[in-house]
Amino acid sequence: MVTRKDVAKMAGVSEATVSRVFNNVGPMKESTKQKVLAAAKELNYHPNAVARSFALGKSGHIGLILPYVPKVHLFSTYYFSEILSGIGEGVRRHGCDMLVMFRSPHESVDYTEPYRSRKVDGCIFLGALDVPEQREGFRELDRQGMPFVLINQHYEGETYSVVDADHEQGSYEAVKHLLEGGYRRIAFLNGSPQYSNSADRLQGYYRALNEAGLEPEPELILEGNYSRTSGYAAAARIAELGGRVDAVFSSNDRMAVGLMQGLKERGIVPGEDLAIVGYDDSEAAKLSDPPLTSVYVPFFEMGLLAADALLKRINASPEEEELPASFHERLSTKLVVRASSSPRPGA
Repeated sequence: MVTRKDVAKMAGVSEATVSRVFNNVGPMKESTKQKVLAAAKELNYHPNAVARSFALGKSGHIGLILPYVPKVHLFSTYYFSEILSGIGEGVRRHGCDMLVMFRSPHESVDYTEPYRSRKVDGCIFLGALDVPEQREGFRELDRQGMPFVLINQHYEGETYSVVDADHEQGSYEAVKHLLEGGYRRIAFLNGSPQYSNSADRLQGYYRALNEAGLEPEPELILEGNYSRTSGYAAAARIAELGGRVDAVFSSNDRMAVGLMQGLKERGIVPGEDLAIVGYDDSEAAKLSDPPLTSVYVPFFEMGLLAADALLKRINASPEEEELPASFHERLSTKLVVRASSSPRPGA
């Protein structure tokens, strides 16, 4: 069995130096580090993970906190699967493991428990809501200095670490595209206001209309819950509005696809009778009939960035303790135009 002493002997360094290399502790010449790693590779040496975690006082795991929603298959949705893939890649690159935990967003939960029991060294929260229970949970984590990152959710008045996309600009570009195509009576199918990205998209919708000299009409703003079913249900309201609507911007592709199905059943042809724009640029957008214009969001990159930033903070050496207390990364989106939003004749 190859030991730390064997690696130290081959590399010509002390056993303590070998420990510092594998525990990423203290300053060290890059040449020394590479000698140790080369010797370990040649000898096929792998440090004991359990002993290492005790020595560092760390678990080697990060927690991924997801919302518990009965009968909702989170992992099959484009949004969650893309972000989860990015987080998984980030964790893999750092040689760590991930512990997935489900918590009800509307119940008081002690988010500090996984840290105190040494199950995790930090957490990423995905699908968080702006509700009192979660606000208090995040405040407690922040008070105790426990590292965590929120993805796609920010809170007014708080300075937590967040990885987000520029949803206001993405929404603005989507509505501007419809306006440039000759559409003026643009309905907006939004998600729950408990998500900050819903509020961001609403602001982008308002900005585009105001820039075009149009007053937003409250009757044209509908609320869904980001599900295909809620988009399907919204088709009834859009049909009732009749000629008062000539285009619809949907806050995600799932609602847009459901809306298109509901409209077709009522004899309204998406892309001809009504222009439709979605958001996310999922696989469903490419495969829908007609293909759906949508706003691309770099979900994979958001997950990767969140994991990388969290683990860099957790594994920072004493010399790197001057890292900012928190960060807010906002990635760019991009409008992808397809047949569902063809310009009006003469536009």
